[in-house]
Amino acid sequence: MTENQVPTKAEVMSYLRDDRNWGRWGDKGSAGAINLITPEKRIAAAKLVQNGRTVSLSRPLPVTPTAENPRPAQHYMTVMDRPPGGAAMDFYGVFYHGTATTHIDALCHVWDDGGMWDGKTPDEILGFSGATYGTVDEWSDGILTRGVLLDVPKHRGKPYVTLDEPVHGWELEEIAVAESVTLEPGDAVMVYSGREAYAADNGGTWGGRPTRPGLHASCLKFVRENDVSILGWDMMDAGPNEYDIPWSVHGVIFAYGVALLDNSLLEPLANVCTEENRYEFMLTINPLNVVGGTGSPVNPIAVF
Repeated sequence: MTENQVPTKAEVMSYLRDDRNWGRWGDKGSAGAINLITPEKRIAAAKLVQNGRTVSLSRPLPVTPTAENPRPAQHYMTVMDRPPGGAAMDFYGVFYHGTATTHIDALCHVWDDGGMWDGKTPDEILGFSGATYGTVDEWSDGILTRGVLLDVPKHRGKPYVTLDEPVHGWELEEIAVAESVTLEPGDAVMVYSGREAYAADNGGTWGGRPTRPGLHASCLKFVRENDVSILGWDMMDAGPNEYDIPWSVHGVIFAYGVALLDNSLLEPLANVCTEENRYEFMLTINPLNVVGGTGSPVNPIAVF
């Protein structure tokens, strides 16, 4: 692919096959690209904290049915009398994969006909009680790294990404340069596409599968060449893709071992980055410790 040229299907398949990270981390492979977040990387990320300002990247638990949320989360409360006092307790239930809940995807979550992450197969690692490789409990000690926001609407001078203008990999490179940010191995890259503004102009919805604006398959090359550990986004991969493949940018999971932070709430973060005049920060993510899980709801926190 030449610069600013949409890749062919053969090139996209090369990104997903020839550029794999399979075997790169040996017996630590189940954690994938999170291995790029070394103790030294964490210490450097902590040094980015200057004023202690915090920003949540999580959407509220989505309990209301919408087009984006066909299987809403459940939340109900019970009250227990314990004279002369009492207690309030509540229940949470959530099918978090999809386009509504902020969550992190583990490496056993998706695959294509070339295989799962690190060359595993569904028959080999998936069972009724969970998976045995590339699972979310690999990250149960928490994730702390340098976060970088790439603000697409600000760069384009438009309020949001549209169906006819998806985000391309070379554009992300241009945004990093414009923001004076040098990407480093192990970074968590947050790509803001203007989901809230788009929804406000389109009947309150950003759009679920199969038709939605977002990131083009050309972004695969950007993720791999920059050794990204986590890709966060408010809009996900653009759909449908023109390559007749089941997963385009979601392919970073099974090709590169990169975690995805789906349905991130990035408008508040973009506003703070503008106010602080900086696009790098410390990012913390603490998945639930679910043995064999394919991911977890999360509340990522950016600290300035």
